[in-house]
Amino acid sequence: MFAPRDPDEYLLDTEQRVIRVRRHWAYLAWDTFEAIALLAVCMMISYLLPPQGWLIQNVLWYIALIVVLRYAYQVLMWWLERIVVTDKRILMTTGLFTTRALMMPIGKVTDLTYKQTVNGRMLGYGTLIVESAGQIQALNYIDFLPKPEQVFDALSDLIFGDEDARKARFSMYRAQRIAQGQKPVG
Repeated sequence: MFAPRDPDEYLLDTEQRVIRVRRHWAYLAWDTFEAIALLAVCMMISYLLPPQGWLIQNVLWYIALIVVLRYAYQVLMWWLERIVVTDKRILMTTGLFTTRALMMPIGKVTDLTYKQTVNGRMLGYGTLIVESAGQIQALNYIDFLPKPEQVFDALSDLIFGDEDARKARFSMYRAQRIAQGQKPVG
């Protein structure tokens, strides 16, 4: 009742899921660094204060608690966000308290680009830029996408490939293997 909906619940009976991923863990790298740095500063100041500074120490520990709770919320939001590509649309679900489902039909995509920085190549993430007929869509810029080459290839095949050949290649078993990050068979 209180849990957010699974992205697969948004899929139609006529859709086949091709890819299902969440953003790369590097998405949390800055938040992790920030939380660790703030906790270290709070601990250092608390350690350096004289015993008479109990009020400031209490305030510092409350600040540390807020930092930990904020970081836990960010990790939970990252964990709940999913990107799903089907044979008909691209779908992203986000949110814990308020669930958002962002969607773009595959047929509206006119251009597809991915880019990967040096850090992205080392860690295995990239950015996917999806453009549609002069409109700014909710899913036009997806950063920290894991395995962007595979996602780009699968989307390119869905958008620009031969429909009969695609149906022959994209069985449900193949789609599940791609979504799990395994090498597809066949």
